[in-house]
Amino acid sequence: MNEESVSQLYLKDTAFQDLVQRRIFNVLLVASPYDAFMMEEDGRVEEQLYFEYVALNLSSPPRVTRVSRPSEALDLLAVKRFDLIIMMPGIDLSETFVGAKDIKSRYPDVPIIVLTPFSKEVSRRLAKEDLTAVDYVFSWLGNVDLLLAIIKLLEDKMNADNDINEVGVQLILLVEDSVRFYSSVLPTLYKFLLKQSLIFSTEALNEHEQMLRMRGRPKVMLARDYEEAVALYERYGKNMLGVISDVSFKREGVKDSKAGIKLAKYLRERDPYLPIIMESSEEENAPLVKEFGGAFIDKNSKKFPVDLGNTIMKDFGFGDFIIRDPETGEELLRIHDLKDLQRHIFDIPAKSLLYHASFNDISRWLYSRAMFPIAEVIKNHRFRNIEEAPAVRQLFFDLIVKYRKMKNRGVVAVFRKDRFDHYSNFARIGQGSLGGKGRGLAFIDSIIKKNPICDNYDGVTLTIPRTVVICTDIFDEFMETNNLYPVALSDIPDEKILKYFLQARLPERLIEDFFALFEVVDKPLAIRSSSLLEDSHYQPFAGIYSTYMIPHVDDRYEMLAMLGDAIKSVYASVFYADSKAYMTATSNVIDQEKMAVIIQEVVGKQVGDYYFPSFSGVGRSLNYYPINDEIPEDGVTEVAVGLGKYIVDGGLSLRFSPRHADKVLQTSTLDLALRDTQTKFYALDMKRGVEADFKVDDGFNIAKLRIQDVAQTGALRYMVSTYDFRDQVIRDSDFGEGRRVVTFANILQHKVFPLAEIVDFMLTKGQEEMGRPVEIEFAGVLDVDARGKGSLYWLQIRPIVERKDIVDESILGLPDEKVLLRSNTALGHGNIDNVDTVVYVRPENFSSSNNSLIAREIEKINRNFTERNEGYVLIGPGRWGSSDTALGIPVKWPHISSARLIVESSLKNYRIEPSQGTHFFQNLTSFGVGYFTIDPSSNDGIYDVDFLNGCDAVYESDFIRIVKFPALLTIGINGRKGSGVVVKPEVNTSI
Repeated sequence: MNEESVSQLYLKDTAFQDLVQRRIFNVLLVASPYDAFMMEEDGRVEEQLYFEYVALNLSSPPRVTRVSRPSEALDLLAVKRFDLIIMMPGIDLSETFVGAKDIKSRYPDVPIIVLTPFSKEVSRRLAKEDLTAVDYVFSWLGNVDLLLAIIKLLEDKMNADNDINEVGVQLILLVEDSVRFYSSVLPTLYKFLLKQSLIFSTEALNEHEQMLRMRGRPKVMLARDYEEAVALYERYGKNMLGVISDVSFKREGVKDSKAGIKLAKYLRERDPYLPIIMESSEEENAPLVKEFGGAFIDKNSKKFPVDLGNTIMKDFGFGDFIIRDPETGEELLRIHDLKDLQRHIFDIPAKSLLYHASFNDISRWLYSRAMFPIAEVIKNHRFRNIEEAPAVRQLFFDLIVKYRKMKNRGVVAVFRKDRFDHYSNFARIGQGSLGGKGRGLAFIDSIIKKNPICDNYDGVTLTIPRTVVICTDIFDEFMETNNLYPVALSDIPDEKILKYFLQARLPERLIEDFFALFEVVDKPLAIRSSSLLEDSHYQPFAGIYSTYMIPHVDDRYEMLAMLGDAIKSVYASVFYADSKAYMTATSNVIDQEKMAVIIQEVVGKQVGDYYFPSFSGVGRSLNYYPINDEIPEDGVTEVAVGLGKYIVDGGLSLRFSPRHADKVLQTSTLDLALRDTQTKFYALDMKRGVEADFKVDDGFNIAKLRIQDVAQTGALRYMVSTYDFRDQVIRDSDFGEGRRVVTFANILQHKVFPLAEIVDFMLTKGQEEMGRPVEIEFAGVLDVDARGKGSLYWLQIRPIVERKDIVDESILGLPDEKVLLRSNTALGHGNIDNVDTVVYVRPENFSSSNNSLIAREIEKINRNFTERNEGYVLIGPGRWGSSDTALGIPVKWPHISSARLIVESSLKNYRIEPSQGTHFFQNLTSFGVGYFTIDPSSNDGIYDVDFLNGCDAVYESDFIRIVKFPALLTIGINGRKGSGVVVKPEVNTSI
């Protein structure tokens, strides 16, 4: 088996929720009041069944309805659906069987069971009855265990085709014709199986998974003669765990005292390693059983149930996996669970490994534990000679690792300190909510699980960082036990609130859990807020609360102190002044807010005393500022070297559309690349975190480093290019003299790392799964070598739903005469509020020779707006910001920084190819400024300059007019359609 085959294992995870789809919920009991009373022991059969189910961790115990006669049963069946009919014959046996025949003719799909106390007389009378309408006859001795076994036997039969043949659930075949005997064996067998699967289910990662795992227990099917047994083997043989058979039963319609031996030989020819247990009351059959290597149990033994349980445990793969010396049979090693097998696989002697693999012992042990994907691969692997042992050990180890990673993926496990290890991915401490970010991460993990390509996306692993969430109930406990609400809800300064929180104590039981975490995660930790309101669909709380980072140190008590302070600092940030103000602004009540905390390994590598990822980024599946060939649905990404806090804080990032990654506006010209690219980045200072006290500012131990300094260490290779000042070019390498420029050219153009492709995958899949446009956060570590290219960590996903983004379509559809401006190539999205002024260049006096003068005049006008903190609409011909005065007015961004909407309008005698805002694109996107391109002379949009000329001006010069309206302007942009309008004020006042 090669690496690709191991990789394919990812596709075969068992959907336990799809097993046992057909269940028995409603049982109709047809019995005389006396029989029913005897059976129910004062009316408690349903209660007893319920307790039996609960004790075995089974869900949905059936409800029992009782009637006295078959005729009453027919009346009830006409109005209510039943899944099983149990009939207890009275003195007149034939009434029961005639009634059963009548019911079966009308309801052929409902199984009918006859329960009767057994005696020789009953057996004799039964032999004369027509049993064709009855599925099974059982001997009733008053034990509720039998009812449980009957229900499970029928459910196993109903679900066999899907669960056994499609999923690989194992089957135990019981071949027995004695009603009394199988009525006694089945309850014993089921009790054993259910208890074993309850033990194995504790290997599941949480309570829900545990309950589902129970569905993967081996099924049991009953055959009452040779032909029925052969038919069941032919149908389900490839997934048979073992056979338990009597020796004497019918074959070809006649009682055959050696039918069981003949059946065993038939089975052995087809599957030489199938475990077979023969039970017989005749001791002389024991040597015959030994001949074909089966296990013999004496039916007459007083400890038969114990013998049966022990033999099943040993031969069918239940219990511990005992590694034996094939020559002496001596026990060498005992394996308790899968983690144990992974730990000891290299300790198993080669001859023992070959012996157990040859007899399918390893796969059988895994099958009995419902680990179907890995069991199937191991069963199908052929291990023929002892020289292959080292390779087989490695293969089995790799399979177990792959399986455990797969099982951890997409599941929020309960944190258990004895189980948390390097393959644990996402765990929770506490029973409360995970909070918004926590739910987002769990959702991302489920997306990754559904897409096996994430394991190896062109040499890159896409995953989430190892994560532990402290749920909201711990927050509640912390607040209440330390009596912090009076302080938290008061108006004292943030610093004092933090001081009180840092003096408080976290629950003591967390200490051991944190120590277990430190043993597994040897990287710095990020402690993030995950509140109930954060990332909720209609309330963008992102960035309101704190995120602290702590370095990794070897002293676990020092780590404990830092982690505790970080958690308490995140809790405190809920009650800071900014948070309270934001709560009020979004109409939320602060004491309803609950905080979960995410503890996560920080993505990155250590370089000297600093720790940072190769790059961090954010992506949106909708791009409201598409340029050139881009469309809004192509999405947009901003990426920067170092920690993502740099982007959040408004630093210069590199902006590109993942579907047009070879066309990056910021690096399209030398001037732009030198002016509009990152020169500094953030990293975690590994020294300061240990020494420093926690502050309200969560960036107290974050260092701001120069790209130029760190690039010289080689740590930024592939992210930076080098500016050759002699030749006035930028070279896509980090060698040579000259300034290092963050271009990501080797990644985006030369494909050293498939960043654009993976971001496009994340945005597409995220939007598909969420059913709405999304925003994502990610970070990556480049590690380009023969084995791969590195890792990309998907950190967050949230829907893009902002109130201001909802544009009234009726405004965009207004008739032309009611519109001041209309653009069919508008950039931006949403409503632009609080603007009542238009600054426009007078078309009638325009001459490009005056463009420099116009630029200086606009600079002065803009300064006045900035001082008053007011915005305006700016309209002018040609390209705004062009350094060539022949093409447009040569303003720089600070000269027009208070404009909320910028309009390029061409004139009849001055038609320049529009710039679409490319000269200050970074600023447009950062500040959410709208940008219209209009060419009225080509019927591309509307610009009603006559309307503006007819309005009174508050300022007028040879080149510029300013019109201030008494009411605010209605400005709307639909970024998905690229359409935007400014409504004439009189229309605005009448709406």
